[in-house]
Amino acid sequence: MEGRWNRFGSVAAIAFLLYFLLNAPQEAHAMHIAEGFLPVGWAIFWWVLYLPFFILGLLQIKRITKEKPEAKLLLGLVGAFAFVLSALKIPSVTGSSSHPTGTGLGSLLFGPLTMSVLGGLVLFFQAILLAHGGLTTLGANGISMAVAGPFVAYGVYQLIMRSGGNQKVAIFLAAALADLMTYVVTSLQLALAFPAANGGIFAAFVKFAGIFALTQVPLAISEGLLTVLVWNWLQSYNRSEVEQLMLMRKGGYRTR
Repeated sequence: MEGRWNRFGSVAAIAFLLYFLLNAPQEAHAMHIAEGFLPVGWAIFWWVLYLPFFILGLLQIKRITKEKPEAKLLLGLVGAFAFVLSALKIPSVTGSSSHPTGTGLGSLLFGPLTMSVLGGLVLFFQAILLAHGGLTTLGANGISMAVAGPFVAYGVYQLIMRSGGNQKVAIFLAAALADLMTYVVTSLQLALAFPAANGGIFAAFVKFAGIFALTQVPLAISEGLLTVLVWNWLQSYNRSEVEQLMLMRKGGYRTR
């Protein structure tokens, strides 16, 4: 039965990725804020806010790889998972697009600070290679996708597990709500930079959030399901390593 479930999960994951690849728009304004779109002051503000998380994440990755060098493979896996998912864009309304984020998985395995680095690298390479996002807006995109989303994923998972909840439900909700939080923060960032003439920041936030909501809500559900499937796969083939990582994370990745 377990083998059948794993095969189903693999097929579902592949189908999910193919669907979004084949339906990705060739030209659209993505949920990543585009290069040069933010006023200079706001671009600098979000960069300054993002950098401390990135630096702390680097220190955490250094501790993880020092204590458990073999974790580098899983670090690469969760980074690639986030890169592929967040590069898949589907049309939204008014010429925009939405996409999954893929940050929940790494947040649960390594903690949110680690994803602040991996998410930042994902955003950098997407800006350079895919013209998805930008360098001036990487700080803002980093806060929404690589900081806010991962911290929500981690917090939701911990809250459910400490309350005696089901692990699969915790993983699903963590990944789904991390996805939603990313688009909520992006909407807030745009609203702060471009308040509406009538209604100000709140009216602008409602407008920007509405643009993403129609596609982002089903995307968040899909990402939650996919993350559970990938977690099941990791448990089947790398159970001991996953369990060791979870224990290390609980202990704060202390070195000997």
